[in-house]
Amino acid sequence: MTTGTRLRRAVFLDRDGTLVEEIPYLHDPALVRLVPGAPAALRQLAAAGFALVVVTNQAGVARGYYGEDAVGRVHRRLRELLAAGGIALDGIWYCPHHPDGAVAELARACRCRKPGPGMLEAAAAELGIDVEASYLVGNDAADVGAARAAGVTPLFVTTGQAAGRAAPAGVRSAGSLAEAAAAILAARSHWKARPAIGRDEAGLAQDAGRS
Repeated sequence: MTTGTRLRRAVFLDRDGTLVEEIPYLHDPALVRLVPGAPAALRQLAAAGFALVVVTNQAGVARGYYGEDAVGRVHRRLRELLAAGGIALDGIWYCPHHPDGAVAELARACRCRKPGPGMLEAAAAELGIDVEASYLVGNDAADVGAARAAGVTPLFVTTGQAAGRAAPAGVRSAGSLAEAAAAILAARSHWKARPAIGRDEAGLAQDAGRS
């Protein structure tokens, strides 16, 4: 990246239970279903200038449940479903590792597996993303951990496995991806009017209201 290049804002998206309906170890593209309201929410974020980046742990690869080719097929189907709604993702990053994996070369701790920040860091470097002006929307404590480790603001959605759960302390909660997108857009509008306001998690909760 050259000096002086303007960095982009991004919304990082967890995949399973956040962007698509949660199915344990999803690897069949025929089972991929977008969560309700996803196309409209992502269109609004893209129109506001946010890059859209999926970051997903895929421990099923390390565990030997399916191969990386299956991950690719699922992601092609995901892109097809989003394209039908007029949405193009800026990137998809996934981690195939797990410390307790059955596939020897993937059975290790790594920086890319959430709550590590590696996938976010890689995407930020490749796409020119301003992490301090960016968000991660997810439904697991590991998503929150990855966001904080990378310097990104987390939003916790109570969908999929997180239905009925409280958000980690200090993190803004939303009942859906659509609600999370609305909170991001409301906070962005507030910052444009008052640029001195910081982009911290407490500020987002105050600006957008609590759910």
